Amino acid sequence: MSVAAAPAAQRSFHGMMLALAGALVLAPDTLFMRWSGMEGAQMVAWRGLLFSAVMLGAWAVALRRPGDLGRLLTPLGLGAVAAQAINATLFATAVAISPVAVVLFALATVPIWSALLGAVFLGDRVGRATALTCAVVLAGIGLSVLGGSHGGGGGNALLGALCGLAVAWVLALSFTIYRVADLPISLTLGCGAGIAGLLGTLASDGFAAPVQDLLAIGVTGAIILPTSFFLLSLANRYTQSANVSLFMLLETVIGPFLVWAGTGERVGWPGIAGGLIVVLALAFYLRHRRRVA
Repeated sequence: MSVAAAPAAQRSFHGMMLALAGALVLAPDTLFMRWSGMEGAQMVAWRGLLFSAVMLGAWAVALRRPGDLGRLLTPLGLGAVAAQAINATLFATAVAISPVAVVLFALATVPIWSALLGAVFLGDRVGRATALTCAVVLAGIGLSVLGGSHGGGGGNALLGALCGLAVAWVLALSFTIYRVADLPISLTLGCGAGIAGLLGTLASDGFAAPVQDLLAIGVTGAIILPTSFFLLSLANRYTQSANVSLFMLLETVIGPFLVWAGTGERVGWPGIAGGLIVVLALAFYLRHRRRVA
């Protein structure tokens, strides 16, 4: 039986598997951003242009369908492009000016925004299992941030948190759009990232960088971002945006630990405890969804 013809519960579980894969690929993103040592606008430029080149190339070579340009030039298509441009611009800026844990904690509010947008625009009901998992996961993330890193990335935590909240909102918006509209995912992501890259290039003091910095940012822009965002966006065609957002919370816990391992930004015991709470909550939620599939 094809996924398209499968029962709703089975389709939802398939979507959550795609989301889990995308979230795991995305987890080391902030570590490579730290390793690049670039300032905000320079990171926006390199990540955006590399991401755009990969996604537009994939669309042109293998993913192009008749009518894609027409679907792109619709209100929902342009909305998805704008959301990706804002996301690409603000996330790199936030990581450059703020501790990673602060940004990822703000980003963890994606499930809340997704549930609200789904309820307002799509008539979704937030089931008890999803609502309970959201509450437990957010509590775990709060505990994790209490023990998170406090030294790297500059000291403007408030601005970093505000940028993170804005990124969370536009991510939830884009996930909702992909759920209701049959848009060319690679094309919309590529166009949005390209806009962000051009804006970063104009705002940056310099585009050149040492080879080791380019290698680090190249991994994020050419491998991590295209793979993870394509999987996460595709997952929204099979399951609710709130479910996809839950798995994105893995980055909030795993990311600071990877940054600690790679750069020395410390994660304390509260962070470890919070990470265990998040992982266990998601594991039980996944088990529950698989039973009902």
